[in-house]
Amino acid sequence: MEATLRFTVTDADTAMAVGSGSLPVLGTPRLLAWCEAATCAAIDPTLADGSTSVGTRVTLEHLGASPVGQQVEVTASASYVDGRLHRFTVAARHVDAAGGLGKVVGTGEITRVVVDAQRFLSRL
Repeated sequence: MEATLRFTVTDADTAMAVGSGSLPVLGTPRLLAWCEAATCAAIDPTLADGSTSVGTRVTLEHLGASPVGQQVEVTASASYVDGRLHRFTVAARHVDAAGGLGKVVGTGEITRVVVDAQRFLSRL
C-alpha cells in the first residue's frame, strides 16, 4: 500500500493561518493533515464496503520550512500490517521547478485501524 499526493502551500496553510506560529510558512498541523490524507489514499482502496480507517497514533518531525507557493509531495507507504492495524511511514519533500524532488521537510509514522464505520459511530 502506497500513495503519493502533491500540495501547494497557500496562505491558508501557513503557521499564521492555522494558529501554530507567527510565520508565513507551512504550518505543522497542515503538514500532518497532508500526511494523514496520504495514508487514507493508500489504505482506502483496500477497505471493504462499510469500513473506514481511523488514525490512532502519529509521530511527525517537521524538518524544514516551506514558503507560500512551494509544492510539497507527501508519500505514505505501509510499513507494517497486522489484521486491522496498519502502520505507515510518511515523508514530505519539496518539489523543484523541474518537477523533481528536493529537500525532505517532514518524516514520520502514522498508525490507522480499520473499523466498521456504522459500528464505530454507534459507540459515540
